[in-house]
Amino acid sequence: MLEGLSSVTVIDLVIGLTLFEGLALALYHRRTGKGVPVGDFAVNLVSGLCLMLALRAAVTDAAWYWIGLWLTVAGGAHATDLMRRWRR
Repeated sequence: MLEGLSSVTVIDLVIGLTLFEGLALALYHRRTGKGVPVGDFAVNLVSGLCLMLALRAAVTDAAWYWIGLWLTVAGGAHATDLMRRWRR
């Protein structure tokens, strides 16, 4: 069933689903006041998306600096998320 899907297509689907999830969570919280506030998940979401973009860059044989850029941004977002949570 999934034989026709390339690695890049699967990664793109996961990126799209992750963006949809973030948007759905934000809209749900905005409309109802329930759920997770955007500030509590946004940085974590960015970190995950950057890891997926680094994977996509590696699979498509992008230049090394793109992979390094996405990994650096992911690491920075992860560190930011940890610092925010640690203060609580």
